[in-house]
Amino acid sequence: MSKVQETSGVGEGAAPPGIDRDWALLLDVDGTLVDIAPQPSEVRVGDALRDLLRRLSESASGALALISGRAVADIDALFAPLKLCVAGQHGSERRDAAGRLHRRVRQPAGLRAAADRIDRFVADRPGLVFENKGQNLAVHYRRAPQYEREVAFELERLVDELGEDFELQPGKMVLELKPAGLSKGTAIVEFMREPPFRGRVPVCIGDDLTDEAAFAATNDLGGYSIMVGPGASVANWRLPDPEAARAWLRRLAGTP
Repeated sequence: MSKVQETSGVGEGAAPPGIDRDWALLLDVDGTLVDIAPQPSEVRVGDALRDLLRRLSESASGALALISGRAVADIDALFAPLKLCVAGQHGSERRDAAGRLHRRVRQPAGLRAAADRIDRFVADRPGLVFENKGQNLAVHYRRAPQYEREVAFELERLVDELGEDFELQPGKMVLELKPAGLSKGTAIVEFMREPPFRGRVPVCIGDDLTDEAAFAATNDLGGYSIMVGPGASVANWRLPDPEAARAWLRRLAGTP
C-alpha cells in the first residue's frame, strides 16, 4: 500500500502505520470488494468474501458498514444471508446497527417522470444500461461509451427541471441523478455518531469519484482513507486493485 499524493494522484511511499486502535470499517462494494462487471447485475459475491466480512464485523463488534451506490435491497441480495450495516444510493438510504432503515424521499412524482424519460432515452441507444434504484437514477455507458455526451446532456436537463433537490454524480462509466446534499460522506458521519461505530477510528476503502466524499469525511474524523486503483484522490493511502484490497482486509482479520 502506498501513500497518495493528493495533488497528483501518484502513490509513492512507505506502508501506513498499523491500525492498532479500535477501528470501524466503511467499505465500498463495486471496484473495491468485488471487481467491476460490465453490468451491475452480473456481479457475484463468493462465500470467502462473505466469511471475511462476517469475521471482520465480529472483530469490530459490529462496526462494519457497506457504503455503496447500490440500493440497500440490492446489496442485501448480493451478500445474503449475511446482513450488515449498510448505506445505499450514495447516502439516500441507510440501515443502522439496530436494523432501522432511514430513507430520504424527495419529489417522488418528479423522480417517476424522470425515470420514464430515461427509460425511453436508453431504449433508443443500444448498449446503455438504465439502473433505477428508487431514489437514484443511473445510466451506465461502459458498453456504449460513444453516448457519454448524450447521457450527460439528458441528465443535466433533468436535473435542471427537478431543481435544487437533485444533483449529478459521475462515476466510472456511469452518470447518476441523486438527491442533493447526500453522499457516502454524510452516511459515514451518521454511522460514526451511533454505536457501535461511535468512538472508533474510521477506515474507509473505495475506488471511485463517488467515494471522494467518503474519504474526505474519514479524513476529517481522523481516520484512514484508502483508494483502490489509479487516479487523483484525497485518500491517504492506495491499493492497486480489488484483489489487493481483499488481501489487505484478510491481513486485518488475521487470516491468510
